Amino acid sequence: MIPEIEKASLAQIKAVQEQELKKLISYLDTHSTYYQGVFAKHNILPSTINTLEDLVKIPVTTKEQLQQFNDDFICVPKSEIIDYVTTSGTLGEPVTFALTDNDLKRLAYNEAISFACAGVQKEDVMQLMTTIDRRFMAGIAYFMGARELGAGIIRVGAGIPELQWDSILKFKPTYLIVVPSFLLKLIKYAQEHDIDLNASGIKGAICIGESLRNQDFSLNTLAKKIKDNWNIELYSTYASTEMNTAFTECSEQQGGHHHPELIIVEILDDHNCPVPPGEVGELTVTTLGVEAMPLLRFKTGDMVKAHTSPCACGRNTMRLGSVVGRKKQMIKYKGTTLYPPAMDNILNDFNEVENYIIEIFHNTIGTDEILIKIGTQSPTEELLHDIKDHFRAKLRVSPKIEFHDKKDILKLQFPKLSRKPVIVIDKRKTE
Repeated sequence: MIPEIEKASLAQIKAVQEQELKKLISYLDTHSTYYQGVFAKHNILPSTINTLEDLVKIPVTTKEQLQQFNDDFICVPKSEIIDYVTTSGTLGEPVTFALTDNDLKRLAYNEAISFACAGVQKEDVMQLMTTIDRRFMAGIAYFMGARELGAGIIRVGAGIPELQWDSILKFKPTYLIVVPSFLLKLIKYAQEHDIDLNASGIKGAICIGESLRNQDFSLNTLAKKIKDNWNIELYSTYASTEMNTAFTECSEQQGGHHHPELIIVEILDDHNCPVPPGEVGELTVTTLGVEAMPLLRFKTGDMVKAHTSPCACGRNTMRLGSVVGRKKQMIKYKGTTLYPPAMDNILNDFNEVENYIIEIFHNTIGTDEILIKIGTQSPTEELLHDIKDHFRAKLRVSPKIEFHDKKDILKLQFPKLSRKPVIVIDKRKTE
């Protein structure tokens, strides 16, 4: 199930995207209070936006603007809205997104072709290990995508290894949709209860929320730990509520594939100009085919690198590597620029580290400080020194580290109303 456009030449893909861009600009000019204001303020004639290169004439849209003018982005009457979702609010106040019936159909199509990208077929059964409620877009997208593809889906929800294994052994799913670190808990439970992991029938896991790969696409520490115990394929996927679109790995596992009929992608620098090929920049998206709340040049806050060489799977679409980090979570620490994912990989090297929180704050002279609170049952000086040495070897600097009871860290990771674990607490925003 590879859409024809994804096998087309780059010139053909660009032509289709430009045709859809013109439709979008006209739609926004007619229906979007927010973008009507942008066009008027900056003297932009919609008829002059005809190519992908013309996008630079239009100001970017930020998360702050989405928060401040949320309702102005809605392009349809309230009577046409049939679903409401909210963002997780990781970097600020949650944003509400409205969806029409066609938006939900588009979401289902996106997820179906994304599942197919990872090798899921109609004959497969997937076990969903994330919530489908709490105004969470991803859960409903996975469920509807499975239906669109024709595959089976078991809605188990998050957590509870015992229930997950009961469902795996009873219903024999072939793929899991899961946060990868939770796979380690499934492995531990299986080992403690004499469950043969590699006889479970699981072929692969579509992994959400956490990175599996280094920037060269090699497996990171977390993925190696999983693969060392469980012989299953691991597929990275990247998405956000604002995009209404996913980037999922194919069989080659060389980055998440772009669906060009659904979204236009730019990788921008601090001046909102495209970065040179192969360089890291901020992922900026323009949604295509969205009715209720389409976005134009929306800056996601995620720092990524695009890969444009043809893929052996037959797709010619751009691929996104693992997220380097969130732009707002960039840390200048003792002369070194860091992002939290680099610290995740180091902490995952230690089996004694059961969970953790990374706190970022300003010290008395206004520079960045890092405090890592680690949950462990074996808090020894030797472990502390080993972790610090590992940080110095990998990142050239070592942050402050404290040991805590893992239950206390768990409470920090799952604050009230949370839908996914919080790993980074950035106190610089509130100081």
